[in-house]
Amino acid sequence: MEGPLARYFTRLIVAGLVALVAAVLPATAQEPSVAGLWQKIDEQTGKPVIWFLFVDRGAVYEGVAARLFPRPGEPPNPPTCTRCRDDRKDASFLGLPMIRGMRRNGLRYEGGNILDPRDGNIYSAVMTVSPDGQSLTVRGYLGFELFGRNETWYRLPESALRQIDPIVIAKYLPGQGSTSSVAPPRHPQANVKSANPTNPMR
Repeated sequence: MEGPLARYFTRLIVAGLVALVAAVLPATAQEPSVAGLWQKIDEQTGKPVIWFLFVDRGAVYEGVAARLFPRPGEPPNPPTCTRCRDDRKDASFLGLPMIRGMRRNGLRYEGGNILDPRDGNIYSAVMTVSPDGQSLTVRGYLGFELFGRNETWYRLPESALRQIDPIVIAKYLPGQGSTSSVAPPRHPQANVKSANPTNPMR
């Protein structure tokens, strides 16, 4: 009896493991991705500051400046990154890859960096997508993650891609056809928490 009984329990355990894996894999596959369009909002005015387009570069994700919102008195034409010290030097802010090297770990993205185009400084960065996929917490820091600064950006509907410069679309979303509308972002205002005066995204 031990043989059949042992085989029965073995089949039972295997069936349980298969069911567990089947339950976990779809949940992981359905986790929202950072890929898409995000909006940074000025917490003082409630107005948009910049839109970021995140694209999947295979093993890493990259965030580019997809739309700029000049303040009153600022020139309408996009400035150039005159203070950048790498391959982005003198490139236009519009379409500039400001976030690079982000590797996905579930809802968290790490191992990358963020550029402050105003002074050319590059900071380490981590990002976390909310479980509902509607907000993105971006943290830039120097040295240790503890000594950094959080910003929360909000997802834009896919229909907003129509408002992006065609040059940006052609470069980062080649072959992009007509976009479908999705639910608008649920959070109209940003929530900024500072743990350190160092601010690469101010």
